[in-house]
Amino acid sequence: MLFKRIKPIDQIIATAEKKSLTRQLGAFQLTMLGIGAIIGTGIFVLTAEAGQKAGPGMMVSFVIAAVVCALAALAYAELASMVPVAGSAYTYTYGVLGESAAWVVGWALVLEYTIAASTVCVGWAGYVNGLLAHAGYGLPTFLRVGPMDGGSFNLLACLIGLAVTFLLVIGTSKSAKVNTVLVLIKITALIVFIFIALPAVKDPNFKPFVPNGWGSPMGGLGVLGAAASIVFAYIGFDAVSTAAEETKNPNRNIPIGLIGSLGVCTVFYLLVSYAAVGSVGAQPMLGPDGAALQPGTPEFAAACQSSQALVCSKEALAHVLRLLHHDQLGNLIGFAASIALPSVILTMTYGQTRIFFTMARDGLLPGSLAKIHPRFHTPHVITLITGTFVSLFGALFPVGILADITNSGTLFAFMMVALGVLILRRTQPDRPRPFRTPLPWLVCPLAVIGCLLLFLNLSEKAIATFFVWGTIGLVVYLLYGYRKSNLARGIESD
Repeated sequence: MLFKRIKPIDQIIATAEKKSLTRQLGAFQLTMLGIGAIIGTGIFVLTAEAGQKAGPGMMVSFVIAAVVCALAALAYAELASMVPVAGSAYTYTYGVLGESAAWVVGWALVLEYTIAASTVCVGWAGYVNGLLAHAGYGLPTFLRVGPMDGGSFNLLACLIGLAVTFLLVIGTSKSAKVNTVLVLIKITALIVFIFIALPAVKDPNFKPFVPNGWGSPMGGLGVLGAAASIVFAYIGFDAVSTAAEETKNPNRNIPIGLIGSLGVCTVFYLLVSYAAVGSVGAQPMLGPDGAALQPGTPEFAAACQSSQALVCSKEALAHVLRLLHHDQLGNLIGFAASIALPSVILTMTYGQTRIFFTMARDGLLPGSLAKIHPRFHTPHVITLITGTFVSLFGALFPVGILADITNSGTLFAFMMVALGVLILRRTQPDRPRPFRTPLPWLVCPLAVIGCLLLFLNLSEKAIATFFVWGTIGLVVYLLYGYRKSNLARGIESD
C-alpha cells in the first residue's frame, strides 16, 4: 500500500553512512548557521510589510510567530538528535509516516528553501540598489526590479544568487566560515539600530495598536496575517537540522544549534521591532474605502509613491534611522545589510541542496543529482540546479509574494515534524533520544494547531500556490518516485 511504505530509521542512518557527506560542523558553527538564516530579510526587509498588515501590533505578531516556531523547534531537536542525517523534515517523515508523506514534505521544503533564498536575493538587491542610487551609480529601472514591479530583470538579485551558488559548490567548510563573519556584521548592525532608535520611542506611535484587527482566514492582514508572514523571519532553525549529516557529534550539537539560534534571534527581533515602531510609527496605508491595502499590490505601490512611511520602505531599518536624522548611520545600516544578507541566501540554498541530495539518494529523484564533486566533496549537480532557479526567481518576482509562498511550505513541514514526534513516542518508545521534547503531548499538538492557524491566515494566493505546487509534486512522484525509489526496488542505497 502507498502509505505503508515506511523506511526504518535504522536503515535511514545506515544508508546515509554508505554515501555520506563529511562531518565538519560543530555547535558554534551550527548556531551561527541558524542565526545567519534567521536574522535577515525578516527583520531588515519584511518589517515594513508586517507593519502594513498589523500596524504596531506587529510586535505581537513577532511573539506569536516565535512561540509557534519554538514549539516546532523542540520537535525538530528531538528528531534531529535521533536521526542525525541530511534531509530535515523529509527524512523524519520517511521514517515515521512513510514514503508518500515524505515526498509531499520534501516537495514542500523545495518550495520553502528555494523561494526563501530568492526572497532574500530580492531584499539584498533592494538595499544595494538604494546604496548605488545614493552614490550616483544607480542601475536603470529595467535592471533594478522584475516585471511585476515595473522593470524587466533584477540583475543584482540574479548575480548574488549565482555567487552564493559558486561558494556552496567549492565547499561547506568555506561557506560556514564566511557565514560566521557575515552573522557578526548583522548582529552589530542590529545593536547599533537598537541603541539609536530605542531612546526615540514615543507612546503616541503605538496608537492605534491593532488598526487591522487580529486577522481572518486567507485575508493576509491583521496581527495573525502579519505573524504568518513573519514566520519567514524564523525559518532558519530548520536549516540547522538539514546539516545533521555534516555535523560533528550531532546528538549534542544539533539541539544546541536549533534552540540557541532561535532564542538569540527572538530577543533581537523584539527589541528591533519595538524600537522601529515606537520611534517613527508603523500605521498601514489605506485605500479609498478606508481599509488597509495589501502589500505587494499595484494599489499599495501607488499609495507609497511619495510617502516616507515605514510601511513603504524597501530598506526598513536604514529608513528609520534616516527619519531620525541619522543619515550616515542609516547608510551604514544599509551597507551592513547589503554585506550580511548573502549569509541568509547561502543558508537557504544550502538547506535546499541537502534535501534534494537526500531525496535523490533515496531514489525518489534521479541518482545523478546525488553526485558528489571529487575535489570539493559537495553535491555540486543539485547545487548548480538549485542556484540557477534561486537566481531566476529572484530576478523576476517581488519580495512580498515570494515570502508568503515560502511560508506555506514552511508551516506544512513544521506540522509534519510535530506529528512525527508523537507517532515515534508511541511506536518506538525505547529508541534512544539524546534530546527529548518536554511535555510532548502538549507541545506537539500546540505546534500543529499554531502552524495550522498561521497557514490559514496567509494570503489566498499563497495558499493556492501551495496546493498547486503540491499537486505537481504528486504527479512527479507517481510518474517517477513511486516506481524508482530504493524502497520500492528493495534496495538500501544505490
